[in-house]
Amino acid sequence: MRPHRRHVLAGLGAAGFSGLAPARAQTWPSQIIRLVVPFTPGGSTDVLARLIAAKLEQVIPGRGFVIENRPGAGGMTAAGQVAKADPDGHMLMMGHIGTLAFAPSLYPNVPYDPVRDFQPVALVAMVPNILAINPQLPAKTLGEFIAHARAHPGKLNYSSGGQGSAAHIATAYLAHRAGIEAVHVPYRGTAPSVNDLVAGNVQFTLTGGPAVLPLAEGGQLRVLGVANRERVGFAPNLPTLAESGLPGFEAVQWYGVVAPARTPRPIVDRLNRAINDLLRQPDFAAALARDGAIARPETPDGFGALIASELTLWRDVITRAGIKAAE
Repeated sequence: MRPHRRHVLAGLGAAGFSGLAPARAQTWPSQIIRLVVPFTPGGSTDVLARLIAAKLEQVIPGRGFVIENRPGAGGMTAAGQVAKADPDGHMLMMGHIGTLAFAPSLYPNVPYDPVRDFQPVALVAMVPNILAINPQLPAKTLGEFIAHARAHPGKLNYSSGGQGSAAHIATAYLAHRAGIEAVHVPYRGTAPSVNDLVAGNVQFTLTGGPAVLPLAEGGQLRVLGVANRERVGFAPNLPTLAESGLPGFEAVQWYGVVAPARTPRPIVDRLNRAINDLLRQPDFAAALARDGAIARPETPDGFGALIASELTLWRDVITRAGIKAAE
């Protein structure tokens, strides 16, 4: 998901701007810090933002944090606004894989550039996708599933929460890597897509754990693997897809805090330390795990490298599969 930012202080020379940065950092925060969520309340991005903001208020003295929900255009409206905000550390955004990695390849006119227009602050959480199938399929392992799909090209359907959604793109990536042909069936949200998987109207999906693991425990679905680099603590007996026959395969959703480009580095580093300290707390990490998420402390530069690499990976996947956002 990606902004092209114009220089906010265009009238100032580079030397003038760099001279302001230390002063801004010394007086920060001087007002309420707004953490923008580019979606409606109640979703995963919103929940994570509120958890983070509540904890940061306890360790960063000042006038506190406020969550601002600014839905619209798949998150691009808010992202474009944050990209153009004053880079003084008082406006942040809870970004995620959609706004920072998918959007530039899904939409023709994205009002921001995820690399050029944002300063990465802190990676917060990774949500590994899990391959779930309808139990009527004669497959109990990834290898058996791939063999069955290859023997029936174009006959299997996979569901997602919508055209251009994370599950759509991740499952298209899985199909490409596995060398199988399948038909995408988009739904209006994850819940109805999983419900139809249980009913047998579609045969598989690759989506976040919270949507499918409880149903697998009840025998309504069968899970074959997790699309993470390593096994996950909330499902330790579930093999990775990489170890099950797709070497190097990884498809995770991720969330992280970003600021407008040119936000002073001392402010960025202070926020990064505070967020990482929170992520390392066992109770906080356990709370994330209950929702199928993995706390992932990271440096600002490390988060930036992730955004850049994900942009490249998913651009190739989206282009190859001919995926377009819903109109």
